[in-house]
Amino acid sequence: MTDAAQRWEDRVMRAAHPIAFPALLASSRPAQRVPGLGVLVRDAALLREVLMDTEHFTKNGPGAPSDLWTPVLGPSVLLNMEGADHLALRRRLAPLFSPGYVGALVEASLAAPMAELTRRLRDEERVDIVAEAKRNASAMISQLVGLRAEAVDDSLFRRVSSITRVVRLSRPMLTPRQAADARAVLAELTAHARTAYRSGDESTVPGRMRALELGEREAMGAVGAFVLTGTETLVSYVPRLIALLSDSGWMTRLAADRADVDPAIAEGLRVTTPSPVMLRSATAETAIGGVRVRPGDRVILATFAANRALGGFDPEANPAASLKQLWFGAGSHYCLGAPLAMAQVRATLDAVLDAGGAGVVDRAPARGVLIPSYERLVVAA
Repeated sequence: MTDAAQRWEDRVMRAAHPIAFPALLASSRPAQRVPGLGVLVRDAALLREVLMDTEHFTKNGPGAPSDLWTPVLGPSVLLNMEGADHLALRRRLAPLFSPGYVGALVEASLAAPMAELTRRLRDEERVDIVAEAKRNASAMISQLVGLRAEAVDDSLFRRVSSITRVVRLSRPMLTPRQAADARAVLAELTAHARTAYRSGDESTVPGRMRALELGEREAMGAVGAFVLTGTETLVSYVPRLIALLSDSGWMTRLAADRADVDPAIAEGLRVTTPSPVMLRSATAETAIGGVRVRPGDRVILATFAANRALGGFDPEANPAASLKQLWFGAGSHYCLGAPLAMAQVRATLDAVLDAGGAGVVDRAPARGVLIPSYERLVVAA
C-alpha cells in the first residue's frame, strides 16, 4: 500500500469519525474496557470468537444493534433477531441471494448503467464515481421495493442516508423524533413494496418473497433492512476501492490482467471495512482476551482495526484470505446480502476496467457520516 493510498484512506476515516478513528488505532491491546463505551475488541481471532458465541453475546440488549434498528424496523428482522426464529427467517430469505438470482437482479438493474459508464470513460469524460454509486444503489432500491428506477431519485437517497448519519459510537441509537422520521422514509418505500408483494409479481423482490412464503410483515422488514444497511455501505466501498486501485498503481495492473481482481476486491474490503465496528450486548458473565465481561456490557468489535492490523492494501500477498471475509461478520449472522453486494462491486469495477482503467483527478472525503466515504471521487481514463 503506497503512502498516497494510506493517506487518503486515513483522511476518509478521520473525516467521518474524527474522535473514534484515532481512538480505535491508539491502543494495541487485543481487548480492553473503555469507560463510557464498553469493552473494545481489536483482535481478529477474539472478534470472531465473540461473533460465533451466541450463548454469551447477542444483537439484542443494551448497546446492541437492536437499540438502533428495532424502533425503525420492528422486532422481527435479521438485524435484531437471535435463535431459532432468526435461523428460520434466514433460511426463507436465502434463495434471494443464490448466485443465479443475484446475477439476474444485478444484470436487470445495472447492465445499462455499467455500459454507459464504460462509454463515458472511453470518451474521456470525467466521472464522479460517488454519483455513479448512488445511482446504481437507487436502481437496486427500485428492484427491492418494486419501484421504477427513475422514481428513486437523489432526494429519496439522501433521506435514506439521513437515517444513519446521526448515529455515533457514543450515541448508537436514534432519538424518538429521528426514529419517527426514519419510519416515515421507510413507510414511503414499503408502500410500493407492499403493492408489489400483494400483486405476487415475482419480477420484483417483494413478489419473490411472497412466493417464498414470507409473511407481509417479515417481507417489509427485510426490504427495509436491505435498503438501510446495503445502500450506504456500497456507496462507501465502490469509490474507496477505485481510489485504492488508482493510488496504489493496481488499476493499471488489473486493466492489463484481471487475474487478481477478486483478491483486489477482498483486500479493498479488508483495508476499508465499510462497517468499521459491530456491536453486541453481553448476556452472561464471561471474558474476552482476559477482560472480564458482565451481563449488559456493550461489546464494540473494532472490525476495521482488526482487519487493518494485517498491513496495507496488497492483492498480491492477499492477507485478506486469512480473515475469511470477517468484514461481513461470522457465524449465524454472516451478512446474507454479501453475494449481492459483491456482484454490484464486481459489475462496477469491470465497467471501469473495460474502459482501460481510470485515475483520480479530484476528490473530497465525506464529513458527518456513519459509514466513512467520499463526498466526491472524480476519475478519468
